[in-house]
Amino acid sequence: MLELQLDGMAIPVNLEQLQAWSNNPERERGDLAVWLNLLEPRSRRNLVQLLNAPLLQEKSLGEQLLNSWTGDQLLGEVAELLQPEPSSNAETPSAAALLRQTLVALLSRERQVTTLQLLRAIPSRRVSLKLDALLALAAQWREQLLLQREALRQLHQLQLPLRHSQALSLSQNNSRPMVPQPLTVPHRSEPLPLEIWPADRPLQGPWVVLMPGLGGDGDQLSWLASGLARWGWPVVVLDHPGSDERALKASMVGLLPPPGADSLDERLADVAAVVQAQRQGALGALNAAAGAPVVLMGHSLGGLTALLAAGLQPEAGLQQRCSRSLKRLPLTNLSRLLQCQLPQTLPPLPAGTEVAAVVAYNGFGSLLWPTFGTSRLKAPVLLVGGSLDLITPPLSEQLGLFNQQHHPRSRLVLVEGGSHFSPVRVGAQQEALFQLGDDLVGISPRGAQDLLLPLTIEFLQGLKQPLLLSPQIRLQNGIRGHVLDARQARRWRERIRTPGAGPAEPPAHQP
Repeated sequence: MLELQLDGMAIPVNLEQLQAWSNNPERERGDLAVWLNLLEPRSRRNLVQLLNAPLLQEKSLGEQLLNSWTGDQLLGEVAELLQPEPSSNAETPSAAALLRQTLVALLSRERQVTTLQLLRAIPSRRVSLKLDALLALAAQWREQLLLQREALRQLHQLQLPLRHSQALSLSQNNSRPMVPQPLTVPHRSEPLPLEIWPADRPLQGPWVVLMPGLGGDGDQLSWLASGLARWGWPVVVLDHPGSDERALKASMVGLLPPPGADSLDERLADVAAVVQAQRQGALGALNAAAGAPVVLMGHSLGGLTALLAAGLQPEAGLQQRCSRSLKRLPLTNLSRLLQCQLPQTLPPLPAGTEVAAVVAYNGFGSLLWPTFGTSRLKAPVLLVGGSLDLITPPLSEQLGLFNQQHHPRSRLVLVEGGSHFSPVRVGAQQEALFQLGDDLVGISPRGAQDLLLPLTIEFLQGLKQPLLLSPQIRLQNGIRGHVLDARQARRWRERIRTPGAGPAEPPAHQP
């Protein structure tokens, strides 16, 4: 039986009636409908949406989330909302474990799982649902989506100059092949696998360390590594054993614990070892001058690794900020769960290493650097986000980190219709670890990557030459990228905060 808790009252609920009410609240009759229709209209609409909305979509992604540290935090919070009645049997699992078992069983036979499906499937004599908390969660979700729509509308109002561009010509002819090179490092029992992309026409400038996100590998970013190498920047791509795709697959079949933010200490040690090897001339295939400045570049957790490796230490008070942030389920910013898994201090790169720039695609760190963002870095930064990203949402993560920037060469890019996975490429013959739906993929990843590559190249060219990447709307094959400097980013934030801006219009691509 389901029991709704509302304003201190416990209301027994028949799940069949709840299903019927959620399908048609206006026409359904009966005691339950009378109670629920007393809710004010917005709360009633939010509840209907949340009952029928998918909690988890895509089998492989859902299973990986459930078996991760992030999933543990989410399940603990959901258990507080649902509260299955404990059994007198001492071997009965906890409420969170019971929810995990139920969700895994549902995902084995369903492509997606809704709140109502979960309620019907929980093997408990009584389940108490805290309706007040559920309504607050639904309102939080709705407000976040409306805010992102309004933010995109205000971004359009900046009236940046429009610039059309053609896709870069990246012919395979006369390009140097990738060179695999194992590197013996003191912190690992096995050599660290590297992918070295020598530059076609080496520049007297920096080289690049490129890092994939959690559960990713170098192949997913080879489009970026090869493109940069052909335009003169030697690239070393790291795979980070223990938090790469192989480790993620092993965790999904129970062979290893799931990787998380606790892998950052090894990732940072990997970066330090590669930088030290290049300074000592041990990466001969790279074709870069020993001791040349380095650009740290990464996607998602790789972007966070780049910021930390560049010396940006977390601001004091992370534990307190995490305690406040996790009082509510961060469904519209899952990166906050990872941020709250971080240790309090992390080692920077060895002293004397010159970081030419940091590039983070769908990076995050709003709880780590809430006051100063990336402004304490001496090097310029390029932060890239997607308007559909609810894992590292651009307003709190990329714009939040960029807001205090003052370096004249730093840039913020928002890809309209881009998602958290836009920079990830899976080859035609490569088995995808996650079979992602359109709502997670966003616009065509290939199209987004065709836009991001020239923007990244122009940013790197501007490190030594006159600035090329001015504030603009870059239009390429129908895909828009909004490029902001520090002044335009502050204007955007001020417009978002301005009351009475008028009704928000939905963006061209929305979840």
